[in-house]
Amino acid sequence: TLAQKLKIKESESERSNERADGIECKFIEIEDELKEVGQKQQNLEVGEEKSLEREEVLQRQIKELLTKLSNANVRSENAEMDIGRLNVRIDKVEEDLVIEKTKIQQVSDDLNKCFDDMLYI
Repeated sequence: TLAQKLKIKESESERSNERADGIECKFIEIEDELKEVGQKQQNLEVGEEKSLEREEVLQRQIKELLTKLSNANVRSENAEMDIGRLNVRIDKVEEDLVIEKTKIQQVSDDLNKCFDDMLYI
């Protein structure tokens, strides 16, 4: 029954070889999947780097825009104060103009009276 034992061992060997082949195929599939995962991870890392760079650029732009806004607000406040001062000055000039017109009118009236007096003397 050595022949039977040999047959059994050959059969077991065949099954072991088939299992080994199956495991080898699965191992190759897992290696391929691992390569794909590695490539995807690299792509994600590159994408993350680009996203971080873009975020830094956007943060710089936001900071610059906030600075510009702050400067614009300061200029606006200064312009409003200048306008207020100019309005006060305009009001003063208008008052002076009215006073001068009144003086001119008074001088004109005095001259007319003087001329009238001269005519009737």
